[in-house]
Formats: sequence, C-alpha cells, structure tokens
Amino acid sequence: MIEDWLAGACADAERRGLADLKPLLESLADATRALRAAGWEDTSGTPAAPPPAGTVAPPADGAPQ
Repeated sequence: MIEDWLAGACADAERRGLADLKPLLESLADATRALRAAGWEDTSGTPAAPPPAGTVAPPADGAPQ
C-alpha cells in the first residue's frame, strides 16, 4: 500500500518537474512504515496521568457528556 502511494507520488513529482521531492517522499514513506510497524500498546504499567486542573475528564464509560 505504501509502496503504491510512493510510486504514484514519485511519478507525479517527475511529471511536474519536481524530482527533488523524491528523497522527501521516500523519507515520508519510511517514517510511515515505521509508525505502522510500531507497537502502540501501553506496556509501561503506569496509569495515565490525570487531566490538567480546570479540565473535565470524560466519563469512565466513554459516553458523551
């Protein structure tokens, strides 16, 4: 999926005479791959910090207020 996007974006950059964008597009694709591969589960074992003073925390059941 990312490879398809990258190929299309690079081809579009070439058509527009913006070949200098290719390294930036490749870096963006690499960063996107890394983010998608990262484990996002919280394994710290530390509870989340309370909200800042003066803000309202959402209800525990997730229902709108």
